[in-house]
Amino acid sequence: MRCTRVTLGWLLIVVLSACGDSSGRRQYTLQGQILSVSPDRVEASIKHEEIPGFMAAMTMPYKVKDAKEYADLKAGDLITSTLVVESDGAYLEHVRKVGEAPFEQSSPASPAASAASGFELLRPGEAVPDARFVNQDGAPIAFASFKGAPLVVTFMYTKCPMPTFCPLMDKHFATIQASLAKDAALQQVRLVSISFDPIADTPEVLKRHAASLGADLARWTFLTGDRDDIDRFAARFGVTITRDLNNPLEIAHNLRTAIIDADGRLVKAYSGNEWQPAQVVTDVTRLVRGDKG
Repeated sequence: MRCTRVTLGWLLIVVLSACGDSSGRRQYTLQGQILSVSPDRVEASIKHEEIPGFMAAMTMPYKVKDAKEYADLKAGDLITSTLVVESDGAYLEHVRKVGEAPFEQSSPASPAASAASGFELLRPGEAVPDARFVNQDGAPIAFASFKGAPLVVTFMYTKCPMPTFCPLMDKHFATIQASLAKDAALQQVRLVSISFDPIADTPEVLKRHAASLGADLARWTFLTGDRDDIDRFAARFGVTITRDLNNPLEIAHNLRTAIIDADGRLVKAYSGNEWQPAQVVTDVTRLVRGDKG
């Protein structure tokens, strides 16, 4: 799963029609272009303009609850729709075609090339490279200093607006933390969340974010640091990061979460947001017990 910022010169200015109710449900007008539709017609990749007050221009997969919403749509169609954001997800409804237009293909030489360009992905069993970071207390820390304990690592940023992206990773890690605390055999397992938004995610911000999640900082560490160093480190795990040249706070990214053993070697990487906390806890438990099955 991935999101990426784009500019659509041909779109009308988006008129925000956001509203909410006591359940936390919010609605926004979303206008954009269909890039692809899944075979089952329940998800489409859509390139859309900025939604003022909510999120920057993005290319993201959006689900619908009724396949009829996408039934007659194809790549290139321009649409208007209602984005519904709830505490545990987001989806589109009232999707309506308003035109057609060719869409641009990204150039390999484009300044918006992903951070992963030119870096080989780590494979299971390979040593994770060292890198310098700063933790939530403002203290410099080398990633190699985590050796000696199994790690679960993910990448995020605190201003991510979509509940199914970084906020979901935070929620999953909080659940994992609670599960680890219940098993004495897993007391040495550490959690690490690395922000790729060092401009906004200062140590002070990360410490407040950790408190809001109920993070036990003896187990769960939040890291930031030099932007280029973070990008290079994240790229080895398959994280692609794109920043707008005019506004580096507009960040597009995919999701990767990984388990690293006590010797600092990659054990397993999870793509996207489909994994569940229980799955990670099971995999970590097998690692700690030496179960290769």
